[in-house]
Amino acid sequence: MFKKAFLLFVLISFTACHTTQTVVRTTKKVPPKTRTVSRTPKRTTGTKPVATAQPPKSTNQAGNQQGEEVIVSTSKTVVYTEVVNNYVNDFKNIAMGNMKTYGIPASIILAQGILESGAGKGDLAVSANNHFGIKCHNDWTGETVRHDDDSDQECFRKYKDPSESYRDHALFLTTRTRYSGLFKLPKGDYEAWAKGLRAAGYATDPKYPEKLIGYIERYNLHQYDSQVLGTEYVPFEGQPVKVSNAGSSTASAGGYEVQKGDTLYSISKKFGLTVDQLKQKNNLTENAISIGQRLVVQ
Repeated sequence: MFKKAFLLFVLISFTACHTTQTVVRTTKKVPPKTRTVSRTPKRTTGTKPVATAQPPKSTNQAGNQQGEEVIVSTSKTVVYTEVVNNYVNDFKNIAMGNMKTYGIPASIILAQGILESGAGKGDLAVSANNHFGIKCHNDWTGETVRHDDDSDQECFRKYKDPSESYRDHALFLTTRTRYSGLFKLPKGDYEAWAKGLRAAGYATDPKYPEKLIGYIERYNLHQYDSQVLGTEYVPFEGQPVKVSNAGSSTASAGGYEVQKGDTLYSISKKFGLTVDQLKQKNNLTENAISIGQRLVVQ
């Protein structure tokens, strides 16, 4: 009996060992390892280095580099301050002579000459001695040249020498009624004259007065008005200077004393005349003159 009970127990135990059981497994989540990533900036191919801004070059009174003056005349002209100063020295006496004779401020005459002729280096000044950009108009019977301006190949006046251009400029302003209002302005008020020229239609450029005033003040051209008027001259870069009424130590009361090296041409150029006009004023039949001789120049 005991044997049977023992065998039964062994049989039950053996059967229990082979029973299928569902096993639940728990998977522990392992956190990922932290890696330190070193990033190298991406190089862009074909990229040029950026240049750093360079300090500006030194400028002159006109605000241009290395004394360069860009003048938009009838042809765009680039000149240097020295060229402008030389131009003023060459024509200041003619301008003062025209101021005395015709009543146009010398500063305005010179400023217009600088602007219109490119300080004597523009195409019209070089090819035709035309320093004021005066076109032919219907009353012109002299020589002409063609030049692109507001329209292609417009007709401009041609002169034998620059002094004729200066004289014609004075006649152009004094003989046309549309400019008559200018001569009611004070001769020492170059700003009013500059604006008046534009208003009367001398130029279509709305900045024409501004340009004339700019040249007058940069190059102190109003000093020549003061010389003619005998007034106090105040330079823009210095203190007031008192000047005499005479434009030259050798010229007074419309007369001129011939100096060494003078010729009828050089004297006529100083006073805005032609050689023939100078000879006519002095009843000369030939070109010979002598040192110390007094000539009528007005």
